Amino acid sequence: MAGCLHVRGADPPMLNDLWDIIVMIDERRRIRRRARLSGVAALLALAAQPAQARLVSWPEGSMLMTANDSRAYSLMYSYSTDARTAFGYTLEYWREADWQFHGVQANRLLKRWNFPDAQANIYAFGAVGGAYSTGGLTDGDWEPAGFVGVEADVEDRRYYASYEARLYEAGSIDGFFMQKARIGIAPYVAKFNETHLWLLLQVDHYPESDDPVEFTAFVRVFKGNLWAEAGVSDTGEPLFNITFQF
Repeated sequence: MAGCLHVRGADPPMLNDLWDIIVMIDERRRIRRRARLSGVAALLALAAQPAQARLVSWPEGSMLMTANDSRAYSLMYSYSTDARTAFGYTLEYWREADWQFHGVQANRLLKRWNFPDAQANIYAFGAVGGAYSTGGLTDGDWEPAGFVGVEADVEDRRYYASYEARLYEAGSIDGFFMQKARIGIAPYVAKFNETHLWLLLQVDHYPESDDPVEFTAFVRVFKGNLWAEAGVSDTGEPLFNITFQF
């Protein structure tokens, strides 16, 4: 009996130690699970409310976008056939060379990286159609035309950065390369159904232009599926863009 009592007296500390280990392991599992759920929630928030309207919407979703700055006015409608591909119509008017582009555009999501609290994307896009000159020596001329480009962005719910490059070819009417970069910050982190505000700086580079580099500061406001941007460039030219997804 003494031996049995001695064993029983030693068991509780051992059992307590074992129980402490089990509790510690369970708590660590809970912490990891909460972290995963928090990361998923952040990614869902980014997917539902990205800092910028993306070239590919949700499957069977549509997007209507207008953009107006010192260089050009554009209108684009696109329809996403799936989560990676969209097709649509694009109209652009380029002020400096005074010509219009009308064409069919395709956008493709090449790669997406999902991080715990952020997301990054790379897109390729292109359009084929016709160019119509409305001024200069080629006034009234039509030419086959098109462009190709790439766009990359990275964002979390507070910071945003993007880069875009395009190459245009419009026969005797025009042809050029352009690129632009954007950086932005959200003064506050808004919830899904709240109004989001971003402060951004855009740098445009047109190597063949008389004024090749331009800086534009603007404000982006969006709620739900409607985006609006307004600002002014360092040359005093206005920027105004609207995007609606449906």
